[in-house]
Order: sequence, then structure tokens, then C-alpha cells
Amino acid sequence: MRTALAALEEAYARRGAPPAASKGRTGGRTAVVGYVGADMPVELLTAAGVGAFRLTGDPGSGSALGDRYLGRGVDPVARSVLARLLAGSFGELDRIVVSRDCEASLRLFYALRELCRVEPGSGLPEAYLVDILHLPHRTTARYNRRRIGEFAARLEAWTGRPLDLAGAVAAHDVRRRLLAAAAELRRAVPARLTGRQFLAVANAVLPVDEHVALLERLLVEADQLPEHAGRRVFLSGSDHDTPHVYEAIESEGLVIVGEDHSFGGPFVNEPVGAGGLDALAERYHHGGPTAHRGTAGERAARAAAAVRHCGAELFVAYCRAGDEAPAWDFPAQRAALDIPAVLLEHQDYGRADLAALRKEHPCPT
Repeated sequence: MRTALAALEEAYARRGAPPAASKGRTGGRTAVVGYVGADMPVELLTAAGVGAFRLTGDPGSGSALGDRYLGRGVDPVARSVLARLLAGSFGELDRIVVSRDCEASLRLFYALRELCRVEPGSGLPEAYLVDILHLPHRTTARYNRRRIGEFAARLEAWTGRPLDLAGAVAAHDVRRRLLAAAAELRRAVPARLTGRQFLAVANAVLPVDEHVALLERLLVEADQLPEHAGRRVFLSGSDHDTPHVYEAIESEGLVIVGEDHSFGGPFVNEPVGAGGLDALAERYHHGGPTAHRGTAGERAARAAAAVRHCGAELFVAYCRAGDEAPAWDFPAQRAALDIPAVLLEHQDYGRADLAALRKEHPCPT
């Protein structure tokens, strides 16, 4: 029998691919929704009973089709996702839902909407924007509650049935709790999971109930996991929708034990709990202070606390070309930390120029 970690790794290898075809509640094909962005209220997608998966790019396949519509000044992840959509790499999608977590995601939505309008033969499905804001104001909270309500209503119209919101929220709360427990395995000394392995654990392409079952098995099998020695790294900055950068950094004799991007550890650990759409809107309103939606001081304080929590010995800020916002916060982060900090700036998508890192941490021979 495969270990839980092996099964999660296998499911992670399917990232960017739709879940296996299944029958809906009425016996027909389950609708498949691809989504983009860290602000996506995934609980609503589960509540609607659709097959949902996060769209990811591919550094190795080029982005020429996406560049044609977005230009080369946009984050290459968004350009790659658009290129893959236009090439049909994600299979048959019924809808695309985009959250406004950053400017690149918003630009991607506008491009998708216009392509559907002016090129109806493009094969792209309808795109919908979930516009969640993060200002600390009561008016922003009201705005978010309305947007969440509209998205819930749109999902009911798409599927023709009411949402099972309570069941979906409960399932995702369990998954968040189990992911937080799994994150502790790599915070152990020595770590029982590498950063690359934890990416697989957190982003396995599975329905929530199957993901929960494998996470429970992983925790039961924790004592059988090998130990991973090496200098402990906290990775900050740009999102990582593929494992390439993790693999490059850990090949230097390092172990990534924490991060602050949306494909990593639980972005917000607190459960949604009861409260329906009101509680869901509040949870996404108060998402973590990323470089795109928080002040430099907030981000620095969050980074310092996270570094202490995971016992990191080196702070690495990775900033992809086209995603420059994280680099703006690096001086404040470095000032707030009591460990060495390295900035890897203007990095190509899916690659890591580790020259600056090697000055701080020479690769073992």
C-alpha cells in the first residue's frame, strides 16, 4: 500500500489538471470550474458540488499566446495560465473564476472577458470575477459581503441547486486544521517534510474529503517519515505554483520550513466556523497581509513572527520578474528579523539565480 505522502505527491503531479470526471447528484456530468488567485472562497465551490481546481502556469511551455493579449509586463504566471487556457491544456472547463488578489489576476480576468466577447470561437468559457478587498473599513466589509453573496447566487444559478454551505465550510475547516498539523512536521527539528514535499501535501489536486483522508493518514504515518537535516529557510515573496524554485533552493543543502505565499502553509489558520456567508466574507476580508494588500510594517511583523515560529535560520525573499511588489518590503523585513536575510530579485519564472544565496550559504561540497 502506498504511503499517504506518495499518494499526495502523485496528486500534486496533476496540478493544473481537472479532477477526474465524476457524476453529479442527478447522475449527469459534474461541472468543472478552474479558478485563479489566493482570494478565492473555495468553500463556495465545494458547496456548489462542482469539480474545482486552481489553474497554474508551466515555466517550461512558454507563454507566447498569453503574451499576445497581456503583454510581457504582467507577472509571467498570469501570462502562462492564459497561454495554457488558449491551448486547451486544462481540458473542458465549464467556468473560470478569478479572484482579485493582485493586479496580474485582474488583468487576466479582463483579458478572458474580452476574448470571450470579441472572439467567441476561442473556446474559452465564461469568466467571473470575485472582487474581495482588504481595507480595514466597515464599508469594505459590506462590499465584500455583497460580492460573496453574489458569487453564491451565481453558483446556484450555474448548478441549478442550493449550496451546501455548512457542510463545505466544515470540511474546509477540517482540512485547514490538518494542514496546520502537517506544517508542524517540517517545523520539527530535524524536519520530517521538506518544503518541496509540503507543497505537494498542501496542493494535491483532490476533492476535499479525499484530501482530508490522506492528510489524516499522513499524520498517523509521521513517525515513519525520514528526517531532513540542513539549514532552515523561511521563503518569502512571490507565489510558487510549481515546485521548481523549492527544488533549486533545497538542492543547496537547505530545508524550507515555512513560507508566506498562497500555495504554501495555511494562509489563514483560523476556521470559518458557523455564520454562513457573513463569516465567510469576514474570513476573506481579513486574509494575510501580502505585499499586494498589506503595509510594509504589517508584512515585516508577520514575517518575523513566522520565522520565530518555524525556527528558521535564513530568510530568503524571492521576487519574480513582473511581480515586483514583494521586493519593496524587503528592507522592512530585514530590519525586523534577527537572522540573515537574502533578496533574490528579478527572477525568471520557475527559476532561481542563487548567486546571492550562495554568498550567504555556500553549497556544501
